[in-house]
Amino acid sequence: MSLVIAMDGPSGSGKSSASKGVARALGLRYLDTGAMYRAVTWWMLDQGVPVDDPAAVAARAADPVIVSGTDPDAPSITVDGRDVSAPIRTREVTNAVSAVSAVPEVRARLVALQREAIAGGGIVVEGRDIGTVVAPDAPVKVYLTASEEARAQRRARDLAADPSATVTLTQSEQARRDRLDSTRKASPLAKAADATEIDSTELSLAEVIEAVVRLAKEQT
Repeated sequence: MSLVIAMDGPSGSGKSSASKGVARALGLRYLDTGAMYRAVTWWMLDQGVPVDDPAAVAARAADPVIVSGTDPDAPSITVDGRDVSAPIRTREVTNAVSAVSAVPEVRARLVALQREAIAGGGIVVEGRDIGTVVAPDAPVKVYLTASEEARAQRRARDLAADPSATVTLTQSEQARRDRLDSTRKASPLAKAADATEIDSTELSLAEVIEAVVRLAKEQT
């Protein structure tokens, strides 16, 4: 199947769960591009590269070997052969990923990898610039959003193992990341002009998946 579904939106909107659910429902592959940027960020931190120094990040952007699995039932991400599915979800990585992902050399490298994965079709791709930059010709584009409060609550639940990750703190960090992602010069977070916006604030996961599946069937 050549279908490509581009799923964009801010953190906490439910993109990952919805994208995996849609991929399962339609028998498609799944690609989490955010995990790729997190993986590079984790590697930079692990290597002691100052993530607030764009030149330093750019100089090392080509070094880590990033491999993304596309099975929606068992998505994986490795860096230099190491499974980093867990460490890339820490608050340290979350708070640094916007700075790293704003570096043009990082984006250029990962967009190339993403397009390689998309080339075969039959995939749901989630991120922040899929419908606008990575796959602007995708036949199905969704911009998934939710209220700031709902997104912060979801992110705090994701970080439940970290006792300092209160909803208030998470919302503050999230607002900062939204601002950085939306104002960066390289591929900012934005809704594609032809994307269908879905507000998941009052919707269950099943309802979001159903809405996207219905949209895919209508538009293809």
